[in-house]
Amino acid sequence: MVVVMVILPSSTVAASSNISLENCPQTCGNVHVPFPFGFGRPECAKNSSFLLECNQSSSLFRGELIDKSRQFISLNGWPLIISPTGNRFIGFGCNTLARMYDREGILESACVSMCNNLSDIRNDGSCSSFGCCQTPIPSHLDQVNFTVSYAFLNKSIWKFSPCSYAFVVAKSFDISKLDFLGPPKTFPSRLPVVFEWVIGDNGGCQDYCGPNAKCSYADTVGGFRCLCKPGFIGNPYGPLGCQDIDECNEPKKYPCHGTCQNTIGSYTCEEKAHKTTWPIILGISLGFALVCLVIGAWWLSKMLKKRREMKLRSQFFKQNGGLLLQQQLSSTEGNVERTKIFSTKELERATDNFNRNRILGQGGQGTVYKGMLVDGRIVAVKKSKGLDEEKVKDFINEVIILTQINHRNIVKLLGCCLETEVPLLVYEFIPNGTLFQYIHGENEDFPLSWERRVTIALEVASALSYLHSAASIPIYHRDVKSSNILLDEKYKAKVSDFGASRSIAIDQTHLTTNVQGTFGFGVVLVELLTGKKPVSLERTEGGRNLASHFILSMEENNLFNILDARVKDTSAHEEIIKVAKLAYRCLSLSGKKRPRMIEIAVELEQIRFLQNNSNGQKNHEEIRYVETEVTNHWDVASRAALSIDMEPPFSSESSGLLEKQVSSNIK
Repeated sequence: MVVVMVILPSSTVAASSNISLENCPQTCGNVHVPFPFGFGRPECAKNSSFLLECNQSSSLFRGELIDKSRQFISLNGWPLIISPTGNRFIGFGCNTLARMYDREGILESACVSMCNNLSDIRNDGSCSSFGCCQTPIPSHLDQVNFTVSYAFLNKSIWKFSPCSYAFVVAKSFDISKLDFLGPPKTFPSRLPVVFEWVIGDNGGCQDYCGPNAKCSYADTVGGFRCLCKPGFIGNPYGPLGCQDIDECNEPKKYPCHGTCQNTIGSYTCEEKAHKTTWPIILGISLGFALVCLVIGAWWLSKMLKKRREMKLRSQFFKQNGGLLLQQQLSSTEGNVERTKIFSTKELERATDNFNRNRILGQGGQGTVYKGMLVDGRIVAVKKSKGLDEEKVKDFINEVIILTQINHRNIVKLLGCCLETEVPLLVYEFIPNGTLFQYIHGENEDFPLSWERRVTIALEVASALSYLHSAASIPIYHRDVKSSNILLDEKYKAKVSDFGASRSIAIDQTHLTTNVQGTFGFGVVLVELLTGKKPVSLERTEGGRNLASHFILSMEENNLFNILDARVKDTSAHEEIIKVAKLAYRCLSLSGKKRPRMIEIAVELEQIRFLQNNSNGQKNHEEIRYVETEVTNHWDVASRAALSIDMEPPFSSESSGLLEKQVSSNIK
């Protein structure tokens, strides 16, 4: 362990000139010594505290500043501190802990240098690589003790790094000149250190200052210095003090475009007489007029922009069916009066100006954002895509349909906004994602058991049955699929996305063969049974379409080979067969042969009742054709009617639930 010694006390902070007393030595080697410091005779310094010695090596010192055996620097009795701005504390060596303490033994600073072997040590002078660390010097220190030790007790490191170093050194010193890897005796015993000095720590500093000088408190040092007053230059500590500056002799530093007259501590400048008043007045007037013009133009443009926005919002409101919706809101029938028409500002505030970070999902029909209303309710704001007439009609149709719906298993519409170019819908927020995610993904918090699958199927069937039979006007959801079935905080099913729905008048029920609600529900039942996606390119060509693959398996009495393992492992074989037969009937290509949703709901209710009241082990039974035959086979032409709809869910809070899902869209 080596601790170096100090050789050069100097001041880089004092603002005095290098002026010594007359008849006193001026320099020691190449170092100039200004008053109040001095050497040679006691009267050459202000007092004994500032008296230095000059040795034969042309270095200044006042006794030994460091005890090598005790490893400390002490300036006790000197008007000096170790400069916090001119020095740095260095630690060098492999896994070396360098610490610096003050006079009271309190740890002031420390650093650790790390390396694995000697090749890691790179002394490039910056002390920012392996094997070297550095830390600033705290303020107000006139004595420091420093130690070095190994940071980790790893004896294998000691073998290649026998020595560690800790020292204070001037920042200007290039430490790359030091040979840290050589023998300790080759390491220098002295290094330069910068000191800052003051003449006292109280108000008596004026006794030290010469004429035209003033006291200045140095906070980092904790004492006073003398400075020349403005307009004066010289040594503020000398008996002659500071001398007046003749500013007129330094025109570059003190410019004057007229007649310059030096004064004590300053100077005057008389401008040449010429008519300069009117250009100044004209310039000021033109500048003021220009400012007024800019402000007026800005205010006018802002008002015009606001008026255009109001006019545009009114135009969009009419274009998006606002007048028709207002007429319906004035009605007292159903739940229409409960629907709120939101303003653009309300929804911009709720969604943080439709921030991308608020996006819950994106799909073919639009983008859905998560928002929070002023009353604290969390909502899902649906922003439709495009402006073509067909999509606007879908939007209006969805609003009209949902305002007539009041069912616990159907997503509730809270309101809409018609003031934007793209209409907006505001739904209740459903937090737990889509059924698609739970069927085709792993979820430890909510494992999709067979009993829960039957319950979800019943909840969806009840909602669709309500739409078909109990609503004032029959409503047919033409895009029933697992990604449009959401799960609330209690994992109850809620049917969503009515953009493709149609309401059918009572005398037009013969048109129900054109809608695919029952058929789509059949696909959902098959998903619940098999755990497979409606369309998947990963399956073989004959089984890429789940509906056709399921019907073929039923016809070949091969149901249990395609069931989801979580379903097949249950003992509810009887209920599974009943649900499979029901799904088989729902997938009939003939609409007349598909069961009505109310019949499906009744059958699922019976299955759940059987499920809750069954006792004993259920036996595996052979599957036979259902009573309703599928007269049209699933050939290539019929499979072509299926397409892939990339639309992620919009109700999930987790970014992991926003992946695009592949599901079938029955055209």
